[in-house]
Amino acid sequence: MPFPKKLIPFASLLTATFLLLLVKSFLSTRWEPIELGAGQWHNDIQLYGAKWRTMQETQKPISFRPGIVKPFPATYSKMLVISSTKEEDVNWIKENFENDTSIQSTIYTANDPKAEYHPPKNKGHEVMIYLSYIIENYNNLSDVNVFMHSHQMAWHNNDLFDLDAVQMISRLSSERVTREGYMNLRCHWHPGCPDWMHPGIVEEDDDKQEQTIMARAWLELFPLEPVPKVLAQPCCAQFAVSKERIRTLPLARYISYRDWLLRTEMSDYISGRVWEYIWQFVFAGQTTLCPKEHICYCDGYGICFGGELEYQAYWENQTEKDSLSIQLEDWNIRNGEMQNLIDEGRGDEIENSEKPDSAIKEKLEREIDEIQRWLEISKEEAMKRGDVALNRAIEAGRGWKEGDGF
Repeated sequence: MPFPKKLIPFASLLTATFLLLLVKSFLSTRWEPIELGAGQWHNDIQLYGAKWRTMQETQKPISFRPGIVKPFPATYSKMLVISSTKEEDVNWIKENFENDTSIQSTIYTANDPKAEYHPPKNKGHEVMIYLSYIIENYNNLSDVNVFMHSHQMAWHNNDLFDLDAVQMISRLSSERVTREGYMNLRCHWHPGCPDWMHPGIVEEDDDKQEQTIMARAWLELFPLEPVPKVLAQPCCAQFAVSKERIRTLPLARYISYRDWLLRTEMSDYISGRVWEYIWQFVFAGQTTLCPKEHICYCDGYGICFGGELEYQAYWENQTEKDSLSIQLEDWNIRNGEMQNLIDEGRGDEIENSEKPDSAIKEKLEREIDEIQRWLEISKEEAMKRGDVALNRAIEAGRGWKEGDGF
């Protein structure tokens, strides 16, 4: 017997009412707590075969507000939170910042349970360490907390600082971190911006091995948030967060994140990679966070070229210099090959057309030197420009009045 059409509206209303009551029950029911570490955990949930636990507290939406900087010229305390292994050299931190009373460091050793600072489990790469530091120091945070890897020199550090973490830390603006709450330490967009990770994509990508599992991870970590179409920020999981912004989220939420990391069946590598493009959502509530590169350098590090066009001109010249340097290297290789033939007594095998023209080498060297001088002067002027607080405010597009600091 077919279902009577006149009952369809009634059935639909009944179904909707049932679902509403079910959701309300899930959000409001007082569940029997299970003690686990520092948090009270509730309600086992099964998603995509990965078991995890959530807490009522983590269901509350977070409102992020700009931070308020201290009156000029107040100082800020900084804490370097370093993710390392026992095989890695971290002496550069002590060598460069031992005498700086405003900068302290906490160095976690992921694979040494006997180290002074170590995570509960060596999993998730830097993520486990970052979350562990926050959980263990939630009520005793520095003004600015800088989360970094252990390498002083790394390809993903900022190019304008010669890829040197020491320069980045030394020039980092505590004021910008305080205002923004969260600041990715890398200014350059590639890789990561403006359109990088696409949760839900099923085709595998060697450069984004975690992409096919991002939707699953998102639903497990943020069950009440819709899966975003795009996740983007500059790579590679090095950032600074203000004390106030960290505490905007309840401690229980960080515990739940770490519990997910401890329990997930995802590998050490993939579970760590998953987080690389969600930190900006955790600390800023944005799925895509790609500040203009010139503003990042100016307001974040005090290197102000005067605007986006001037910044682009700097990198266009740098690109031209790199191209000329490659040509010069090719010339030197060809010339070396010719010289080897001569040294071996086989000079007769060299045709005149194959001999490198010394005039070309001189021209390349001259052009490279000219561009290098221009780059050095341009950067020096940008640093001087950034020493003036008003210049930083203008380039960043924010308000400033007499007496304001950086």
